[in-house]
Amino acid sequence: MTRVLAVANQKGGVAKTTTVVNLAAALAERGRSVLVVDLDAQACATFSLGIDPEDLATGVMDVFRGTSAIGLIQHTADGVDVLPAKLDLAGADQLLATKAGREFVLRDALKQFADTYDWIILDCSPSLGIITINALAAADEVIIPLQCETLSHRGVGQLMETISDVQRLVNPQLRVSGILPTLFDGRTAHARAVLADLGPRYGFEVLAPISRSIRFAEAPAAGRSILATAPGSKGAAEYRALAASLTR
Repeated sequence: MTRVLAVANQKGGVAKTTTVVNLAAALAERGRSVLVVDLDAQACATFSLGIDPEDLATGVMDVFRGTSAIGLIQHTADGVDVLPAKLDLAGADQLLATKAGREFVLRDALKQFADTYDWIILDCSPSLGIITINALAAADEVIIPLQCETLSHRGVGQLMETISDVQRLVNPQLRVSGILPTLFDGRTAHARAVLADLGPRYGFEVLAPISRSIRFAEAPAAGRSILATAPGSKGAAEYRALAASLTR
């Protein structure tokens, strides 16, 4: 059965896209078929997987307009398929604002892939707008990347409230698979203290942290995951371990 995973946090710069791209590549490396759905108008997941959004005639915005997603899928060198985004996705909230059943447009569009992919991973935008609600309504589970710095806690409570509302109103099956500490520097007492605080503060499983590394910044320039550009790196090993933990 296809598992639909949303990676969400309305705060930017917490490695959501990095997590989506590298987790997807690690799952593909383990023999899973994976579709990444880029739900951010900045199209960073699309670009990071080697596709220039400016070269695309169509993208995920067309799904919200009513086009079938099947013809929009792009294949990538990392063995991951992607439903790409373009800058026009910025108008999606306005497009859906008056549409009946607007929370379920993405869920209904992804039903056609239930027998095609083992995993569908949703890269959410840094907001709690209608598109993020669509992602949470479509997902079976959500991972929350959280930078190991005090200011990254700001707003997470609002995300938790949104998840709770989605569970109560539109998707009672949605579960939080865990908080993923990112940009972690274990040499600092501050990062270690933030990491130790996550479980007691939020009451969810804390996944193994992803270390800060320049390798993550270098990989998108090549249009590949860190598993391809730096396969022996610590970061690649950490995302492989995350993929293994999710497939146990």
